Amino acid sequence: MTDRRLSNSTRQALPASVAVPGYDRNRIVPGIVHLGVGAFHRAHQAAYVDDCLAAGETEWGIVGVSLRSADTRDALAPQDGLYTLAVRSSDSESLRVVGSIMSMLVAPEDPGAVLAALTDPRTSIVTLTITEKAYLRAAGGGLDAAHPDIVHDLANPQIPRTAHGFLAESLARRRAAGIQPFTVLCCDNLPANGATLHRLLVEFAALRGTDLDRHIADEVAFPSSMVDRIVPATTDADRARISGQLGVEDAWPVMTEPFCQWVVEDDFPAGRPAWERFGVTMVGDVGPFEDMKLRLLNGSHSAIAYLGLLSGHETVDRAFADPMIRQFVDGLWAEAITTLPKDAGLDTADYTAQLAKRYSNTALAHRTAQIANDGSQKLPQRIVASAMERLSGGAPPAYLMLVVAAWLAACEARGKSLPQSHFTDPLDLALAALDTRHLSASEAVVAVFDLAGFAKGGAERLTLIDLAAAHLERLRQGGVAAAFTALGIQSEKT
Repeated sequence: MTDRRLSNSTRQALPASVAVPGYDRNRIVPGIVHLGVGAFHRAHQAAYVDDCLAAGETEWGIVGVSLRSADTRDALAPQDGLYTLAVRSSDSESLRVVGSIMSMLVAPEDPGAVLAALTDPRTSIVTLTITEKAYLRAAGGGLDAAHPDIVHDLANPQIPRTAHGFLAESLARRRAAGIQPFTVLCCDNLPANGATLHRLLVEFAALRGTDLDRHIADEVAFPSSMVDRIVPATTDADRARISGQLGVEDAWPVMTEPFCQWVVEDDFPAGRPAWERFGVTMVGDVGPFEDMKLRLLNGSHSAIAYLGLLSGHETVDRAFADPMIRQFVDGLWAEAITTLPKDAGLDTADYTAQLAKRYSNTALAHRTAQIANDGSQKLPQRIVASAMERLSGGAPPAYLMLVVAAWLAACEARGKSLPQSHFTDPLDLALAALDTRHLSASEAVVAVFDLAGFAKGGAERLTLIDLAAAHLERLRQGGVAAAFTALGIQSEKT
C-alpha cells in the first residue's frame, strides 16, 4: 500500500466504489462548532451535515473541538479533516469519505482559538457530544459547583476547560459585541438533553456573578434531540483494512451500522441546515422518541454489556446470540415499554424488531466493555427511571433491576474474572474505597445507591434496593445463570 494519506489532494484518486465529497471544500463556510469530536459525531451529525453541503448549503461547515485529547486532531489534520465512514452489515460494507469537518481545535492547547470560533458571527449552531459525565452534574442533578474544573472556569473565564465555561464566555462575548446568540444543540444521551444543558448553563452563568444567566435563560435556544447509531471503537485491523481498500492511509476511519436516526426539536432562531431533506425528523417535542431510545436501546445495550461481560461475551452480537440473554432482553423490553407514553405514536414493536436486527450485526464487533463504561452516569436515565415509573404503576421491575445488579457485579469482577481496567466509571475511586465485595449484597447496594444517587428522594427507592440486592446475591452465588433462573429464564439446552 502507498504511504500517502487521505487528503484533498488524494481523494479524487480513490477507487470508484468509494463515495467522496462532490462539492468544492474551499467554498464551505464554517457555521457549526462541535464540542467533542469523537467517533459518534463523525458517524452521525457530521455525515448529515456532509449531505447538506453536497446539496449546496455551503454555510454549514463544522469546526471540530476536542475538549481533552489531541488524538482526533492529530489523526485528521494531515488528512484535511477527511475520514472514511465504513457502513457495515453482516454481509456487506460500503465506504464513504466525509468532508464536513473543515478544521479541528484542541481546547487545552488554545482555549482562545475555541472562544474565537464560538464568537465568530458565522457560527449559528453549537452541537455537543461530550458524554454524560462531562456535564458535571451533582448527585441531585444540578451543576456540581465544587468540581475543580467548574471552580477553575469561574475563576478564569478567559481560559475555560469545560463546555459550560466555553459556552458561557462565548455567549457573553457575543452579547457584548451585539452578535445574535448561537443555538445550542445537545446530542448526548441525557433526559430532555436540551433543557438539561440549558438549566446547567444558567446555573453556571449565575455563579459568574453577572446577569448572563438571565440572557441565557431568555435569549438562547436549546432544542433537545435524540440520536441513534451504533458506533464501535475503531481497531488497528479496521485501519489496515480500510486503508488497503482506499489505496491511501486513513489514520482514523469510523465504523458504523446502516441504521441512523436523529430526531430534533425545531427551534433554531439563527437558522439551520435543511436536515429534514436527509432523514432527520424535525419535531415539536422530542421527549417520547428520546424516552423510547433511552429505555429500549440504551437500556438493553447496558444490559447486554454487563450480562455479556459476566457471561464471557466480548461483543454485542455474541452476547445477543446467547439464548438466555436474548430471552432476558425481551423481558426487559416488555417492562420498559409499559413506561412509555401510549399516545405519542411510538411503534415499539417495529423499534425493538429493528434493535434485534442491529444487535445481531456480526460485522460491527461492538465490544461489551466499551458500552460498559460510565454505568453510574448512564443507568439513572436508561434503567432506574423506568424502574421507578414501573413500580409507581404497581408493577415489579424485576428485569430492570437485574441490570443495576449486573453493573455492580461487573464492577466487582474487575481484577478477578475481568481485567482490572476492562471498563471505567467516574465513581471508580469511590467504589474501590467501598470495596463492596466485602459487604453483604444488601449493604453493597445501599452504599452504591447512596454513592451514585440512584432513585434519590424517590418513594420507590427501598423496594428497588431490595430487588437489586436479591439479584446481586444470586449473581455472587450462582452467576448469571442463577439470576436468570430466578426470572424464569431457562437454557434451551436439554
